[in-house]
Amino acid sequence: MANAPTMPTVLALGLALLCAAGPTAAQNCGCQTGYCCSKHGYCGTTSDYCGAGCKSGPCTGGGSGGGGANVGNVVTDAFFNGIKSQAGSGCEGSNFYSRNAFMDAANKYSDFAHGGSEADGKREIAAFFAHVTHETGHLCHISEINKNEPYCNPSYTQWPCAPGKKYYGRGPLQLSWNYNYGAAGRDIKFDGLGNPDVVAQDPAIAFKAALWFWMNNVHQVMSRGFGATTRAINGAKECDGKNADKMNARVGYYRQYCKQLGVDPGNNLTC
Repeated sequence: MANAPTMPTVLALGLALLCAAGPTAAQNCGCQTGYCCSKHGYCGTTSDYCGAGCKSGPCTGGGSGGGGANVGNVVTDAFFNGIKSQAGSGCEGSNFYSRNAFMDAANKYSDFAHGGSEADGKREIAAFFAHVTHETGHLCHISEINKNEPYCNPSYTQWPCAPGKKYYGRGPLQLSWNYNYGAAGRDIKFDGLGNPDVVAQDPAIAFKAALWFWMNNVHQVMSRGFGATTRAINGAKECDGKNADKMNARVGYYRQYCKQLGVDPGNNLTC
């Protein structure tokens, strides 16, 4: 019979197991960038985490576990136009925003509504359009109503503000600030700093800019609930009791679209 391990050996083994667990210790996810949320709710980077059943992150699994939703089948003409019709024909966005422009953007950002189950994908679509509805008044507004604020932060020296240009909200998610326009422009291939107005002039670029922001700031928090998406978009102004009416308006749209798409909205809806 082998000798029983000494106490230091037991402690060492315990520490080794904890170290080996590494990122998997974060049950229910909310993983850091580059990590997958497994079907069991743990973070990691191997196929056990990123394969079948992966909920979020750089998932590789297909089928019902990681394939997500078919965006084109979910965002039908009826769904898209049903939102836009609430704004009225007199809105500037009525002849600007289109499903075709959205689908062009969705094809570029193919991870949108993917990485989890079909229901997860539908919830992400519902969340995206809930925020779009709130930000634009049912796809009515193309640009922010108050255009006096330049939204220029000179501390972001990588994205210097161009003379005379203002980086107020434009597009479906009201892209704002010089550092967002600069980075979005680099990815989408337009002059975000020198010509921010293009986001309010080209509907394809407008939706690409919105999905660029979403995929870089919101997509990864979907697993935490709708409230986390509100915090990622406008948490400084609406979360933690700062503007409950606006926050709850977003929740209302999200619930409505989840019902239309036949999925449960999940938990943690407020922030």
